[in-house]
Amino acid sequence: MRIHISQLVAFAVLGSVVSLLPAQEAAKPKPQDTEVWEPVPKVVTPGATNEAPPSDAIVLFDGKNLDEWVSAQDHSPAKWTVSDGILVVSKTAGNIETKRSFKNYQLHIEWRIPENITGSDQARGNSGVFLASTGPGDAGYELQVLDSYNNKTYVNGQAGSIYKQSAPLVNPNRKPGEWQSYDVVWTAPTFNDDGTLKTPAYVTVFFNGVLVQNHFQLKGQTLYIGQPFYKKYDTAPIKLQAHGDKSEPISYRNIWIRELN
Repeated sequence: MRIHISQLVAFAVLGSVVSLLPAQEAAKPKPQDTEVWEPVPKVVTPGATNEAPPSDAIVLFDGKNLDEWVSAQDHSPAKWTVSDGILVVSKTAGNIETKRSFKNYQLHIEWRIPENITGSDQARGNSGVFLASTGPGDAGYELQVLDSYNNKTYVNGQAGSIYKQSAPLVNPNRKPGEWQSYDVVWTAPTFNDDGTLKTPAYVTVFFNGVLVQNHFQLKGQTLYIGQPFYKKYDTAPIKLQAHGDKSEPISYRNIWIRELN
């Protein structure tokens, strides 16, 4: 029986394919190859509502007292007014800040502009949430609080803006007299040993449940005049601003924070 060379080659190739089949079957991907079982995330019990603090939150204001706050100027006891579960800005008592310092965190805070607010532009319920208050002489990093419901002003100074740096993506303001909410994710800047910037700060903000800052990269501290710049810090308090203009007092409530790694 004659067997041509071409037939021998075909048999050899077929034999090779058959011999590879078990190896190919063994190498076939399985769902388990991409399953990760450890470490198991810790259990956090959510609040009864999305606005209520979860089990791992630090409650900064629950309507009862100012035990978690001090004067930003001299760290004496905070002198804003607490009444009927609400924290009311005192224009004469100055800014207040948390006793504790934070780095990266999730923050929930609710605020209200009085229904009978007067004025216009920046003189209409002006306050601010400073996401890192780096000292009395430093500006910090401000998330603007303002009545921006039918109130024209520069867009990087309206409510939901990172003041003088980033205008909000949209304007979801409620009317004066209604409660507003901020939900913030803050990633603090980091610095080299010589004080130069290593990584910038980032912030994500939901305003009344609507995304208004989407992982915005900050250019530095908040400045009213001039370009922002970074100044080295590690952890910092959160500050609430008493702007001192002629606007009616602004109110805050339900403030809590979750520290993030």
